[in-house]
Amino acid sequence: MFEPRKPSPLINLPQVFGIIGFFLILLSVIFLILGLLSFLWIEEMRFQYLILTALTATVGGALFLQFERNRDLQLREVFLIVSLTWLTICLFGAIPFYTSGSVTTYTDAFFETMSGLTTTGATIFGGVTSSGFQNPDIETLPKSLLLWRSTLHWFGGMGFIVLSIAILPMLGSGGMHLFQAESSLLGTDKLLPRFRQTAKSLWLIYVGLTFVHFLSLWVHPAMDWFHALNHAFSTLATGGFSTLDASIGGFDSIYIDMVITLFMFLAGINFILHFRLLTGRFTIVTQNRELRFYILVALAMVIAITLSLWLTQYYSVVDAFRYGAFQAISILTTTGYGTDNYAVWPILPLFLLFMLFFSGGSTGSTSGGIKMTRWMIVLRVMGAEIRQAVHPKAVIPVRVGDRVLSDKAIRTVMSFFAIYLLLFALGGLVLTLLGFDLLSSISASIACIGNIGPAFGEFGPIENYAAIPATGKWILSVFMLIGRLEILAVIVLFSRDFWSHYQRS
Repeated sequence: MFEPRKPSPLINLPQVFGIIGFFLILLSVIFLILGLLSFLWIEEMRFQYLILTALTATVGGALFLQFERNRDLQLREVFLIVSLTWLTICLFGAIPFYTSGSVTTYTDAFFETMSGLTTTGATIFGGVTSSGFQNPDIETLPKSLLLWRSTLHWFGGMGFIVLSIAILPMLGSGGMHLFQAESSLLGTDKLLPRFRQTAKSLWLIYVGLTFVHFLSLWVHPAMDWFHALNHAFSTLATGGFSTLDASIGGFDSIYIDMVITLFMFLAGINFILHFRLLTGRFTIVTQNRELRFYILVALAMVIAITLSLWLTQYYSVVDAFRYGAFQAISILTTTGYGTDNYAVWPILPLFLLFMLFFSGGSTGSTSGGIKMTRWMIVLRVMGAEIRQAVHPKAVIPVRVGDRVLSDKAIRTVMSFFAIYLLLFALGGLVLTLLGFDLLSSISASIACIGNIGPAFGEFGPIENYAAIPATGKWILSVFMLIGRLEILAVIVLFSRDFWSHYQRS
């Protein structure tokens, strides 16, 4: 009557640790570069980088020796590698913050690192911790730490694993599964079979856009090369860490505001479309339905917020557009930069901005959040259900463009929304139990799982996350990680079936 259960492939932990070891070796190279710069800038923590470089390289090398070449990765190993890699990078990446004396607890150091790597941009600097310690202002941090914060953004934006696939051919076909588990860059695109070449192309485009943005900022008198480089890293990664406590507003420049607005918008577009645009396939780009939807949402929100700021006489037309457009694109793309304290805006533009907390950029961009494609599918499903109610005997497929969505695809998207909302509610509940007001709690929860950064209330654009107790910071750190990776790739690790040695045939 029943088929016997077959043993499922066990997780090969040496293989998992071997790949994690490679990423630690890569991390040690970054630490070495930071150390050399720290010597150049004559910082007190310059010798700490050398020790950290040796430690990271030693641990990474010992783990990498366990890697077996020419062995395909199991699907379970892929999920485990992606999550543990990001977690391990954060565990080691937090050490510079902690040993520099800028924070008093490793928890704060880990929170800042996770916020950086997941391109969330929620910071603990400049605020008072729950234990009463005053964290230093961002401007007072050593230059190497400022650069490390934005470097975390930059590598996290396109993804460490995407980079490794481009430079580490020994991963074989398992690299494709790693690629999909870390990000939505490929999805069902026809470039999937050439995933390694795609990874190289995407990183080249990413580097190129970063360089162009760096030059566009550096030409302004308010930006020296160091500020320009840090903000280029943060902007293209849609991260939001700045070198100033006042964020972009500290430069008080319309030119800088508009340039960063443009590049935030570009970073929110699928990078495969950037690739196609550069290769001359304009028709494919202009006909992309997600891109059209993304542009439509961006324009609608920029116009609506601008008009609401102007009509409520909060700003002149020019200033309403300047600040309204910047904040709308910043939140839409989950960058989290600020040029104005939107927490004191009138209720209408504030409500419109809060709606964008549940959006996100395009699939395949560096943005976090729900993403435009998922919203398109949900809207299509809603429309189909309404038509089905009117015509109960009709067969009404769910389409996105000319493509009919399978039940599996619809189920996956709806499951994503269900998990996303449950986590959002859980995060709000935890922060409320820790003593924060409802608005602060729910906005901080969605800001972390959506990788946005600044929220409302006690975590608004001119505030920070320092006051959250250690328990809350660890939980929000996990939320950032889940929000940055494909949610199911992390959630599956908490299921009993994942660790079971058996599966039904």
